[in-house]
Amino acid sequence: MSQPKKDAPLRLDAQRNRERILRVAMAELTLRADAPLSTIAKKAGVGQGTFYRNFPHREALVLEVYRYEMQQVADAAGELLRTRPPERALREWMDRLARFALTKAGLADAIRLVTSAPGGPAKPGPTPVMEAAGALLRACEDAGVVRPGVTSDDFFLAIAGLWQIDPHEDWEPRAGRLLDLVMDGLRAGAPGR
Repeated sequence: MSQPKKDAPLRLDAQRNRERILRVAMAELTLRADAPLSTIAKKAGVGQGTFYRNFPHREALVLEVYRYEMQQVADAAGELLRTRPPERALREWMDRLARFALTKAGLADAIRLVTSAPGGPAKPGPTPVMEAAGALLRACEDAGVVRPGVTSDDFFLAIAGLWQIDPHEDWEPRAGRLLDLVMDGLRAGAPGR
């Protein structure tokens, strides 16, 4: 019997198992960066074989959880742009990004653990999130509600203060004020204002 191609899509049940593992891993790694893989497999309701077929080692799981969550944040931008005016879509997306950054502090610790080991994998970049920010900024610029020429790099420099907020304190009001200030700055000089 021939082996399936490496790029072949997963069967529906295999895809569901993989997504369930990722959801459980996100919750567990957020709580505890060194959560045992056996605990994650058990809570996901999959056997060790299924688990290790999907994620042969801790590094693979942690990096895939990070990519998966970043993709969820990125994908939210398109949905918001389809259902809201660009300026509102950008501001709501900023809240989602803040929620991801500040409620997933344990995941950041898990990523540091696996990427800091000698010979370990490199931390994946935020490419989908950068692209999502760019799409939101372009839509806002086209609508005349933000100043022209703001890049994704500019945007992430402006919101870098998010990563200075202590996620163990009441972070939402502080993050909201910071993001409101950033929005005010993006609006300054907009042609439609």
